[in-house]
Amino acid sequence: MPERVPLAWMAWSSGKDSLWALHLVRQSNTCEVVGLLTTVTEAFGRVSMHGVRESLLFAQAEALGLPLHRVPIPTPCSDDDYESLMDKAMAEAKALGVTGIVFGDIHLAGVRGHREKQLARAGMRGIFPLWGRDPAAVAHEMIDSRVGAYVTCLDPRKTPRDLAGHAFDAELLARLPEDVDPCGENGEFHTFVWEGPGYAAPIAVELGETVERDGFVFTDLLPTGG
Repeated sequence: MPERVPLAWMAWSSGKDSLWALHLVRQSNTCEVVGLLTTVTEAFGRVSMHGVRESLLFAQAEALGLPLHRVPIPTPCSDDDYESLMDKAMAEAKALGVTGIVFGDIHLAGVRGHREKQLARAGMRGIFPLWGRDPAAVAHEMIDSRVGAYVTCLDPRKTPRDLAGHAFDAELLARLPEDVDPCGENGEFHTFVWEGPGYAAPIAVELGETVERDGFVFTDLLPTGG
């Protein structure tokens, strides 16, 4: 009888790195991902930082065939409030037999260290399938594997404004300034994945309004129902 792999949740941002990390752990069978964990800014009903509508978040969960575990956060959200909400989410995960959280982080050691510290406090472990990979290689790997994504949020101090709403493709990579991480690992840009490995079907979306808010440029994505 084959050994049972540990259960995990995927820290799901709605973007490309989350999808690729999920794809890799499913291929390697290092754990069984049984749910998606996403923070949602409660006042706006959108994925935190990425600015994606909750309706599209639920569409992703349906396409992946995984239950969605939302963590609604206030705005503004203090570190204490955030940690308290995540502690509750981890308690829920443990009650369901989950022992690990999968992340799409690639090389930010400070971010990983903070995550592992918080997880250890909850008796959980972090799983980082993309860790230590070359971001450019990862970006091209995703594009070559037909991961379909749009830029939903960018930092105009680092990334050209007109790339908001652009497809995550070879053209986008070619237009990024040399000091911008090809995967946006430093927060230069964020994406929404509408198609990729593990999806039962693509998610039909169209580009909406582009606005600037709190120093970032957001392009809304609208479900088309097609």
